[in-house]
Amino acid sequence: MEKNVMVTENTANPAPLGLMGFGMTTILLNIHNAGFFPMDTMILAMGIFFGGLAQVIAGIMEFKKNNTFGTTAFTSYGFFWLALVGLNVMPLMGLGEAPGSLSMASFLFMWGLFTFFMFIATLRISRALQVVFGTLAILFFLLAAGNFTGSTAILTFAGYEGILCGFTAIYAAMAQVINESYGKEILPIGVVK
Repeated sequence: MEKNVMVTENTANPAPLGLMGFGMTTILLNIHNAGFFPMDTMILAMGIFFGGLAQVIAGIMEFKKNNTFGTTAFTSYGFFWLALVGLNVMPLMGLGEAPGSLSMASFLFMWGLFTFFMFIATLRISRALQVVFGTLAILFFLLAAGNFTGSTAILTFAGYEGILCGFTAIYAAMAQVINESYGKEILPIGVVK
């Protein structure tokens, strides 16, 4: 005879980790895109470890919490950062040609399309995530357009827009941490009901 067993969820919320990994790495890359400093190992290391691995770990933790959106978002964007680092490092190691502007535009466009569909899912989650994913979709499409046209003006503008996007992710992360720590809403995230 089977017994009904109630399982209580008692694991930590991995979303702030994933959002911080995404937000901080996005800001640093887009400070570069805005023209303030060159692509260097600081950005590549952030892309591997905090943007990449930390988000993949957060995605695996979301899987354990049965959160399809969180699993899909964090593992996908974690691997995006690892792929982006690979695109920059692999040619230097003699492992293929550096991507051209058309292939980078295609890469970024596909990520923009994926992000647009993830944005649609946020319409059922929270206003904070709507802003994060909305600004991220715009960022990917701007970067794709900048690479496709070769326009440094579009790429520079995308850099500033990407800095904004990264800060929205940091806000969403810290709002969750602070609200949980205080047991009430201190920083609003606009949960959709």
